[in-house]
Amino acid sequence: MPETSAKLRYHRASPPKVRQVLRLIVGQDVNEAREILRFCERGAAEPVMKLLDSAVANAEHNDNVPEDELYVARAFADEGPTLKRGRPRARGRYGRIKKRTSHVTVIVARFDDDELERRRQRESVSAGPTRVSRRRRVAESRRRARAQADHDHEHDEDDHDDHDHDDHDHDDHDHDEAVEGADEAAEIEADEVGVEEEAASEPEEAAEAGSEESVELVDEGPSEKPEETK
Repeated sequence: MPETSAKLRYHRASPPKVRQVLRLIVGQDVNEAREILRFCERGAAEPVMKLLDSAVANAEHNDNVPEDELYVARAFADEGPTLKRGRPRARGRYGRIKKRTSHVTVIVARFDDDELERRRQRESVSAGPTRVSRRRRVAESRRRARAQADHDHEHDEDDHDDHDHDDHDHDDHDHDEAVEGADEAAEIEADEVGVEEEAASEPEEAAEAGSEESVELVDEGPSEKPEETK
């Protein structure tokens, strides 16, 4: 089967430390290898993860092999050049410090047809969901996000139209209430004016009635003459 590789040169870590991480993913499919590296606490796990992604991208782009059909065929770390460093020690001595480097290689290959058939049958029988490639998951999530954004935009437009209609109805209702309030205020003012006019007319009527009574008394007074005594 064709193989696709990716190389990381001059990695600033010693080969034995990198090999401890590489042994965890050899023989695993791509998704399982990613899960192992994601939860690995070794310092070399992150660069190995990037190298694995690069190898998978090379296989998809150059060999047209889908991601879910790939597995880690081989992975190894070779000795790179050693950087000579040091520090002064007691009695004029010089302490040598060797900074090791590594050349890391990850090789992915496609499962053979029999293995792919067995894996498909196993996934169809198992109750769990089938695994899909990261690219398909990302495309599906983006499609759902666009659909949700379009739906939210249409919903916002409908709410805006309904809000404008409600505001128009509310303005009409407020106008009707203002007109009714003005009519009631005018009626109340007219009633108050009528009451004031009635209150002002009562003293005048009382004064007129008193003047009429005084006139009658004056008219009746001189008509009676006292009798003369002899």
